[in-house]
Amino acid sequence: MIAPKKVQYSGNPSHIMPAELMDRCIGSSIWVLMKGDKEITGTLRGFDVFVNMVLEDVVEYENTAEGVRETRLDQILLNGNNIALLVPGGKPDGE
Repeated sequence: MIAPKKVQYSGNPSHIMPAELMDRCIGSSIWVLMKGDKEITGTLRGFDVFVNMVLEDVVEYENTAEGVRETRLDQILLNGNNIALLVPGGKPDGE
């Protein structure tokens, strides 16, 4: 079987595929909202087809009965099954 040629998308440049958007975010800050009560911010270093991600300079925010608990980590491997939403550019200021 012959593989099809890669064709550049020539439509609206604001419409890109999710994997392409994530690829463009490598080396940039990203905000990850997890299933449950956790949020994670960090620098995206890599990802795979299952959206498992390697993040550096990570801050994990967990909502608890006592308030928001912050945990700082140097590097993590995040399981893509637990991700609900990805926001390129990191967490907004003032949050």
